[in-house]
Amino acid sequence: MRKVRKSGARQLCQLLVASLIWAPLFVTSPVGAVEVKSKPPVILAPQPKSGQTADQNFNMIADSFFDDMFNLDPTWATASGFHEHDTELENYSAEFFAARVAGLKSYLEVLQALDPKTMSPINRHDREILIGRVHSDLQNDGELNLWKKDPDIYSSGVSSSIFDLVKRDFAPLPVRMKDVIAREHFIPQALEFAKQNLEPKLVPKIYAEIALEQLPGGIDFFKNSVPAAFKSVKNQELQSQLAEVTKKSVEALKSYQTFLQEMVDKDLCKGSFALGEDAYKKKLLYNDMVDEPIDSLLVRGEQELKRLQAEFVTLAKEIDPNKTPQQCFEEIAKDHPKPAQLLADIRNLLDRIRKFCIDGKIVTIASTERPLVTDSPPFMRALTFASLDVPGPYEKKAVQSFYYVTPPETSWTPVRIEEHMRAFSNSDLLCTSIHEAYPGHFVMYLHVKRSAPTKVRKLIGSTLTDEGWAHYCEQMLLDEGFGKGDKKLKMVQLHDALLRCCRYMVALKMHTRGMSMADGVKFFMVEGYQEKANAEREAKRGTSDPTYLVYTLGKLDILALRDDYKKLKGKQYSLQDFHDRFLGAGYPPLKIIREEMIILPEK
Repeated sequence: MRKVRKSGARQLCQLLVASLIWAPLFVTSPVGAVEVKSKPPVILAPQPKSGQTADQNFNMIADSFFDDMFNLDPTWATASGFHEHDTELENYSAEFFAARVAGLKSYLEVLQALDPKTMSPINRHDREILIGRVHSDLQNDGELNLWKKDPDIYSSGVSSSIFDLVKRDFAPLPVRMKDVIAREHFIPQALEFAKQNLEPKLVPKIYAEIALEQLPGGIDFFKNSVPAAFKSVKNQELQSQLAEVTKKSVEALKSYQTFLQEMVDKDLCKGSFALGEDAYKKKLLYNDMVDEPIDSLLVRGEQELKRLQAEFVTLAKEIDPNKTPQQCFEEIAKDHPKPAQLLADIRNLLDRIRKFCIDGKIVTIASTERPLVTDSPPFMRALTFASLDVPGPYEKKAVQSFYYVTPPETSWTPVRIEEHMRAFSNSDLLCTSIHEAYPGHFVMYLHVKRSAPTKVRKLIGSTLTDEGWAHYCEQMLLDEGFGKGDKKLKMVQLHDALLRCCRYMVALKMHTRGMSMADGVKFFMVEGYQEKANAEREAKRGTSDPTYLVYTLGKLDILALRDDYKKLKGKQYSLQDFHDRFLGAGYPPLKIIREEMIILPEK
């Protein structure tokens, strides 16, 4: 599962962690010593052994896949809780991309050659998950060539790689400081590779503009947040080394920023952000096993949008017939905690929601473990208003989960503090906490940690399932009586659902039906009742995050699965049983969960 979950409408700066996998740029020895790899590695999937069963061979191949991929992608290894590669950074050279593609093809060939009919159901499904992952990476690198067209892959990639070392205390601070120093040594070369790889004729102008918008946050992260994170370390030699490599990282990022700005100023970016229908269908299939025709998806999205709009308008009239729906919603935002009370109020909200889930038999809370509600660390405050940070599935030491909330700074003016706090309206905090914590992402994390049956299920998942579940929970919990019919809470929930449904429609239309980004902005404003600034951010996000339809699509598919499961179980159906069975599968594509819950039990 993703470790940091940010409230999408509230983030100040989005660090997009690329899902691509790259080879280590260097092998490192002690801090300061660098050995450059002159040749890319040869990656070959192991062949099945004749004396082993199909299940044994699959498990052997899957283990080898993760070993190879963690060696190729140190950031993914760190995020997952494996720390053998914490001093390494991904390689962004064209030669390593080519080697990586060749290695992925070898794994695809071996996986496809396995006969699924001779495998257990769980391994048969895990094979599909792994094949989907390999297909997805091959599409990104070999077909879409994102490494040639998306500048943000590089700048946000190096920032995220360091961020993963800084934010969790999986090792003593001086040890992680050494790891950061080692990784930072390689950032200047990584960004030089980026300049060599990017082809202006393929780069969409909006991609360059997104990277340029992200870069100041990344530069500030290195310039201020990284040193602040390690300021308590007394070792002056380490402090000097950190200052030196961080200075070079900042210089490299600024140089990259200048490089991209010149591309934009000289009007060199000629690429199109739209994937086209064929590539879009493949992306849905590879990432989430969705094979529904685009026209059918559009019809379902339009139906959901109209339903939400009708509810939103009707509810606004009930709350205040003299105000427009937008004015009514804005009035709700004025009702928020005082800054000094914010954390205590959120803790109380979490207790309240958790108790409702338990007393109402909504879902099993798989552990007494709770997220710690606390101020966002200083090095995170430029990045997000609120976020959930859960450990990687194999993290052994830094196992505490955090619900981070960014407080207003005491130096701010009263006007700025009020603007900041409007994002924390009491109703908004409830919806955010349902999505992020109970029974959303945090509860899913607890079940994956306890019940996900295989390594594949712990390390590879579907955003359709992940985000679909959290978004489903927002509506489901209110449907089950949480809030006792509070109309303001319902209006916030509907407003959030409208935002996600607009993402659904805009993603499909911009990438398969020729919708422009300007028309996407208008769609969010008119159809989703979003203010202009947020509509612009959302449409812009859709250009480079083409499958952010997963929130609404996942919710709709979970509701459909619930209906079918209810029919299957009859009088034995219970909502808690459905949710527990759903979460017990890990978070694979919903197609697999459906088969394991509906189809296989009937056989």
